[in-house]
Amino acid sequence: MDSVTAPAPTAALAPTVPPATDAPPPTESSAPTETSAPLPTLVPPPDPQCCALAPLVSGLRRPTLITHAGDDRLFIIEQPGRIRIVAGGALREEPFLDIERIVGSNANEQGLLGLAFHPNYAANGNFFVNYTDRRGGTVVARYTVSADPDHADPVSAEILLTIEQPFRNHNGGGIVFGPDGLLYIGMGDGGDAGDPYGNGQNPNVLLGKMLRLNVNEPGARPEIWAMGLRNPWRFSFDRLSGDLFVGDVGQGEWEEIDVVRAPLPAAGPNFGWNILEGTHRYSTFGDAAGLAGPAAEYSHAEGGCSVTGGFVYRGAALPALNGVYFYGDYCSGFIWSLVPNESGGWDSNLFMQTGLNISSFGEDGEGELYVVDHGGAVYKLAGQ
Repeated sequence: MDSVTAPAPTAALAPTVPPATDAPPPTESSAPTETSAPLPTLVPPPDPQCCALAPLVSGLRRPTLITHAGDDRLFIIEQPGRIRIVAGGALREEPFLDIERIVGSNANEQGLLGLAFHPNYAANGNFFVNYTDRRGGTVVARYTVSADPDHADPVSAEILLTIEQPFRNHNGGGIVFGPDGLLYIGMGDGGDAGDPYGNGQNPNVLLGKMLRLNVNEPGARPEIWAMGLRNPWRFSFDRLSGDLFVGDVGQGEWEEIDVVRAPLPAAGPNFGWNILEGTHRYSTFGDAAGLAGPAAEYSHAEGGCSVTGGFVYRGAALPALNGVYFYGDYCSGFIWSLVPNESGGWDSNLFMQTGLNISSFGEDGEGELYVVDHGGAVYKLAGQ
């Protein structure tokens, strides 16, 4: 893809925490609100000339995630249903786990989509996957590593959660352990276009929500922690502050990054979909008062079409980037930086034009960042 110059995305209202969302919203129209919050630590915008993407591995089949298990290995998801290991800079041929026979990946947004290692993985060997099954439903399952640390036990699967999907898109797919030790699960609104069933604002369904699950409690049921999401494509917690960053894919005009500051509230925010798309009215129904405004948004007119949430850099190799959140766009290949400003909001600037189909960002055990190209390669953010 040729590089295209585009303006930086617009920094939007600082995120707010609404009242607990235990009832459908009223139908009057108003603007999203803003509440005061402690100012975050200020971070200067990074110099785009500081860095480049260094190739790590290639030859992958539709990679959608890279993560770590608390050691020096990296684990890469291939969307058709395999997890691959990178060790010593080399991609191992034998997969860590192969579940292609039970994964449905015919549609573009279906497949093996999420992977999270238990915070105590070194002791219990538990890890969790999020995939769409052959019927198109969402499955969250627990697996255990075998006696060989480079191979999972394929018969150890324990299904923790299944959710029927009305359409073949907007499956979400992210699963991440939060600083509270709970497993957070990002669910899309069920698909099609415009949220035809109103799932994002329906507190009685799991679609269009951020769920959390206590995987250490046998028989625990997932709870709805936050609502109003269209398709959260990659979310992460700042490993230092505990702040939550969510990339929520827009409908036809606006992509957004949402931020929830730590400590996380007992009841999470209502991110606004389908009343709002970014800070802009989408539905003519619903009250926008109390909805959480995004930290940043950008228009499809600026060259992108599908946001990919990223990470706050906390590595040691590039100290000038410490505290900077990076996110990208699948279609344009642009990467932006996001830093807090003096007013309590956020400033976003174009950082890099890659020409990649950015399907994910990831970090290793040391906090260094990686960029995943859906075309089959992974790159490491490195100095020039």
